[in-house]
Amino acid sequence: MKGVVFREFIEMVENSFSPAMADDIIEASDLSTGGAYTSVGTYDHREMVQLAVRLSERTGIALPLLLHAFGKHLLGRFAVMFPAYFAGRSSTFDFLAILDNKIHVEVKKLYPDAELPVFDHSFEDPSVMAFVYRSKRPFADLAHGLIDGCIAHFQERIEVTREDRPCDVGAHARFVLRRLPDAP
Repeated sequence: MKGVVFREFIEMVENSFSPAMADDIIEASDLSTGGAYTSVGTYDHREMVQLAVRLSERTGIALPLLLHAFGKHLLGRFAVMFPAYFAGRSSTFDFLAILDNKIHVEVKKLYPDAELPVFDHSFEDPSVMAFVYRSKRPFADLAHGLIDGCIAHFQERIEVTREDRPCDVGAHARFVLRRLPDAP
C-alpha cells in the first residue's frame, strides 16, 4: 500500500481527533516502519489495519465506520492532490467508469510497485451503475467511503447499496449506485 494512503490516514486522525491520538495509535501498534511513511514508499497493508484497529479501540467507533470515513476523507484529498484525474469529469458515474482503465493505468506508471484493487463497472440503465470492487486487502469499507466521497465531490444525489461477496483473501463487494431525482 502506498505511503500517501498512510500519511493521509495519520493526517485524518490528527485533524479529526488529535496529534496525541495519532502518536498513541502508532505507539500501540507493532509497526515495522515505526509509523514513518513517505508518500512514495510502499508498505504492508497490515500496518494500516493495525492503525485502524487501534483507533477503533481508543475511540469506540466501529472499524467499518472508521474505514468508511477515511475513504471519504481520502477521496477529498485525492481531488486536491491529483486534480488532473478529476479534470473533465462531471459526475460520479463518469469518474468511477474511468477509474480502473485510465486512472489506475496512470498510477501504475508513477508507482509500478503499487498493488491496486480491481474495479469493474456496468450500467443497468443511464441512472444505475453497478460497481464491483476486488482487492487482496480487506478494505471494502474504505472503497465504500471513496464512493460516497466521490458523490459528495460531484454534489450528486445517489443512493448506494452494497453487497459483500465471498472471497478467500481480501475483499469483494458489489455496489449499486442509483441516481435519485433532484430535490424539488
